[in-house]
Amino acid sequence: MSGITEYKRVNLEDRLIDFSLSVVKLLGKLPNNNIGRYLSDQLTRSGTSPAFNYGEAQSAESAKDFIHKMGICLKELRETRVGIKYIDRGKFDVDLKLLVFLLEESNELIAIFVKSIQTAKKNLKK
Repeated sequence: MSGITEYKRVNLEDRLIDFSLSVVKLLGKLPNNNIGRYLSDQLTRSGTSPAFNYGEAQSAESAKDFIHKMGICLKELRETRVGIKYIDRGKFDVDLKLLVFLLEESNELIAIFVKSIQTAKKNLKK
């Protein structure tokens, strides 16, 4: 992360943007072969999607729409975490500190989205 974004991240949207940029940075270190390109393409989509979908969730037309869009964010975060684990287990020559950060951050973001969806569903039943 750059010095400008070394602040205490409280805003979830900013945190998702930082996460997606970090994913893209990691992908830049993958080899230029079939598997490297495949992982890069797949993780570019899933790793950047949560930030965009979260933006959509903020303008949801209903509580059910909000839950649906947050669910898409969660699905994409889980897919990204699997891809990051794949890179880790594949022993690709990438920045290990960045890889560890992304694994930890994906776990934290997933936990946030699980809880947010649970809360929204609970509030929907009221």
